Amino acid sequence: MQLLQTTIHPDVTGIEQPHVLRQAARAIILDGESILLLYTERYHDYTLPGGGIDAGESIENGLIRELEEETGAKHIEVIKPFGRYDEYRPWHKDQVHVIYMQSYCYICDIHPELGETKLENHEIQNGMRPVWVNIHQAIAHNLETMANSTKKGLSIERETFLLKRIVNVLLDKAA
Repeated sequence: MQLLQTTIHPDVTGIEQPHVLRQAARAIILDGESILLLYTERYHDYTLPGGGIDAGESIENGLIRELEEETGAKHIEVIKPFGRYDEYRPWHKDQVHVIYMQSYCYICDIHPELGETKLENHEIQNGMRPVWVNIHQAIAHNLETMANSTKKGLSIERETFLLKRIVNVLLDKAA
């Protein structure tokens, strides 16, 4: 899969030090300029649905599982790969200080009607919910949060980069 971007969080002093590898899958689901995203109240941001791949699980199977859990999506079809975003971020568990996160992004199609979500407790506590939103409004919202919010999460820069890339690659072609 094509590498789109690699970022290193300013608090990471060296990527050669021991780190944890986490692989995640993220879905791009468009309906014109509307995109299915997750809004998280705690961080006041929009993110692509998806999440961590479980041990022994393929990336595509993990993507389908995460989509079902987070959005209630049904009849999920993974169309094609879009690209990978790599990042090194602070990590404070198990005597390791850096996490190396690989986010595999796929263009998907789903049945338009969403079912019930199966959110994890921390997702519920953070006020996460699936929403269809205009992609340009989501980008503007995230940029505003990045510029002015003290409660922004670590993933907002990745997500905003990906949303901009989706517009440039997928929507500009359609215009």
